[in-house]
Amino acid sequence: MSTQISIADDFDLSKIAQSGQCFRVKEFEDGSFRFVTGREVLYLRQSAGGFAVSCPEETWQRVWGPYFDLQRNYAAVQKIIPDSDAYMKLAAKEGRGIRILRQDPWEMLVTFIISQRKSIPAIRQAVELLAQRFGEAVTTPCETLYTFPTAAQLAGAQAGDLAACKLGYRVPYLQDAVARVLSGQLDLTALATLPDAELFETLKTIRGVGDKVANCICLFSYGRMGAAPVDTWIHKIIAREYGGRNPFPDYGEYAGILQQFAFYYAIAHKERFAGV
Repeated sequence: MSTQISIADDFDLSKIAQSGQCFRVKEFEDGSFRFVTGREVLYLRQSAGGFAVSCPEETWQRVWGPYFDLQRNYAAVQKIIPDSDAYMKLAAKEGRGIRILRQDPWEMLVTFIISQRKSIPAIRQAVELLAQRFGEAVTTPCETLYTFPTAAQLAGAQAGDLAACKLGYRVPYLQDAVARVLSGQLDLTALATLPDAELFETLKTIRGVGDKVANCICLFSYGRMGAAPVDTWIHKIIAREYGGRNPFPDYGEYAGILQQFAFYYAIAHKERFAGV
């Protein structure tokens, strides 16, 4: 660890790692965490004076500040929840410290195509297998790991090789995404300029991308905080806590943040939703 930094706002590494939005975070026995985006690898650990990080201050500000959405005040978001929304109050209190990560659009597209009908451990396994087989090795003082493969690196991948990464029926979806990116038909960088609704609908034109996956990509890679993905757990929350009415649209531009609090609480208290 080379640099000491302070973070004034809510920031909890363990909760971020368990929040279901990122699948390559690793926790070490000494309490440090590793995050990776592109070829950038970060190790950080909470200390008495803040956080010890493995990168220079310049890299922290340029790469990791935006990645952890540090320009946004999450403590203030907690205050918008009315007392009448008892579940959201409870979930936000327990989830305090989660932040919406600004992740690579290509990685999020592939990751959430893979995520369908898979548990979080199974998603992590598939993503790591894909990186090890097709990504590039990066050696740090702590370990050797692999970058998430680009579309170009996946261009020649055979169906059998992709299936070996435990992708199952999602193999043709990934192949289609690779082909569309490489042909220029799908420009993930240019999509960032689209309004929320148009971005959402454009993502849904990709094979294997429905409402939930499109919302995940909008939220976790394009920073569209009004996007609130509805997966199995959110369905359970809506059914049990809100009588079947989706509460997240009520929170407008903060819906995605509150969705993460709600999701985190649900997976931490699965017994509450047994039988739903």
